[in-house]
Amino acid sequence: METLTKKTTILFSPGLHERLTRLAEQHGTSLGELVRSACKHQYGMVPAAEKVAAVRRMAALALPVASMRRMKRESIADAGSLAP
Repeated sequence: METLTKKTTILFSPGLHERLTRLAEQHGTSLGELVRSACKHQYGMVPAAEKVAAVRRMAALALPVASMRRMKRESIADAGSLAP
């Protein structure tokens, strides 16, 4: 477990504080841990082992994959359908 030695005061609006507190309760954690976790993930401070595990989970997904040409054709809308 990481040693916590620095303290910071963050001001939230009442509505945001309520939503974050509720979210922390749903996750079974504290508001502080919820904010620390969000900061680590938002700013890329996730440990390398966690990144590797995420890549392995993604690689294990059985997703339909076609040729690059077909995927581009299916992902780019027909120009005629873009204009009203």
